[in-house]
Amino acid sequence: MKFFIDTANIGEIKEAKSLGMVDGVTTNPSLIAREKKSFEAVVKEILKVIDGPVSLEVMSLDADGMFKEGKKLMQLGDQVVIKVPMTMDGLKATRRFAAEGIPVNQTLIFSPLQALMAAKAGAAYASPFVGRLDDIAHDGMALVEQILTIYDQYGYDTEVIVASVRHPGHVLEAAMMGADIATIPFKVIQQLAQHPLTDRGVDTFLADWKKVPKK
Repeated sequence: MKFFIDTANIGEIKEAKSLGMVDGVTTNPSLIAREKKSFEAVVKEILKVIDGPVSLEVMSLDADGMFKEGKKLMQLGDQVVIKVPMTMDGLKATRRFAAEGIPVNQTLIFSPLQALMAAKAGAAYASPFVGRLDDIAHDGMALVEQILTIYDQYGYDTEVIVASVRHPGHVLEAAMMGADIATIPFKVIQQLAQHPLTDRGVDTFLADWKKVPKK
């Protein structure tokens, strides 16, 4: 399973990359706004560091506006993926992008039928938002399982990005289900590496090492 990092913070991206944990980046307007820099400045920094796919979101609500905006975003770098919302106009834009060989990350997916429509429209990636479903007492990971079953049954090439990841359990379930990608906040990437028994083992080894005669 590929790890994308869900952030626009260049420090987090560089640190995760140093761990070998970044196959790509997903951003959104909220994440970019936190950086207190212009959109273009943030994106240029990210594209300098990352070789893999970088999802950048369109802000237009109509298909023509999305397509025009997406074409402009593609000029920023070859690894740019256009992030398009799962709406009727979004599907129209996705078809146009796909026809020109431009990869789309269909975002804000909350049902298996939305994911099916995204695949039929030609999206390269589909992003079910599992954490937001959990927030309203739905099983977000059950949605991922349904999407994977549908895509496997019909042979769709659309990759599933497990998005809105809130904790390591989401990542574990995604990996066990065979999801293509999980896009993970930096905080959760850190949590994946942590375990109290590991910390205890390190402390024990260090304490015992102090007891070893130096001569």
